Amino acid sequence: GKRTVFLSNNPTHTRQESAAKLTKLGLPTAVGDILNSSMVMVDFLKRHLPTARLFVIGEQPLYNDLRDAGFKFAGSFSEIDAVIASFDRTFTYAKLQIAFDAIRHGARFFATNGDRFCPVPGGGQPDAAAIIAAIEACTNTRCEAIVGKPSTYMMDAVMSLLRLSPGRCLMTGDRLETDVQMGLNAGMATALALTGATKLAEAETSPIKPTYIIQDLGELVDW
Repeated sequence: GKRTVFLSNNPTHTRQESAAKLTKLGLPTAVGDILNSSMVMVDFLKRHLPTARLFVIGEQPLYNDLRDAGFKFAGSFSEIDAVIASFDRTFTYAKLQIAFDAIRHGARFFATNGDRFCPVPGGGQPDAAAIIAAIEACTNTRCEAIVGKPSTYMMDAVMSLLRLSPGRCLMTGDRLETDVQMGLNAGMATALALTGATKLAEAETSPIKPTYIIQDLGELVDW
């Protein structure tokens, strides 16, 4: 058998929750085989700003991961060293104001992921890209690093976990601009699954070209 590692840009679920969900769906999954953008953000901050006081625009699992890693959260904008933007369904003008004031006061600006929307049954929800854009627009700055797919930060974390050369890996997912692009950037074979965010017509006209296009992940079983 081949090892399977699951990568997620969604920081609203813990790795434990994701592993439990996959196991319930019939894919027995260990927590160590889950890599999400929260985990990569923790590693990024430990490497670059280990003592930073944070202001997080995100949901509770991201807060928990950062807190458990030892990071502190600032009480006022003048104490904030870094603003962390993420998928946040409780985003408010008040949060935007704090981010604005902090960045204007010299805080750094990073994000977990740059997805435009998150697919949900019946449609989608605006994702972290909308929050990043709002902060960039009012502060006239650019987000310094987005650590999720397709970034090199996420890829480096994957390769460290797998300890394999990219040529021995297959990256599969349902998004061209994140899943497929990251695999291509790393020199992996890629398989676009037509089960979620991308339709066949989009794949055929996109400049991002996967190695394979599959209807669903079941096609990989016999590979």
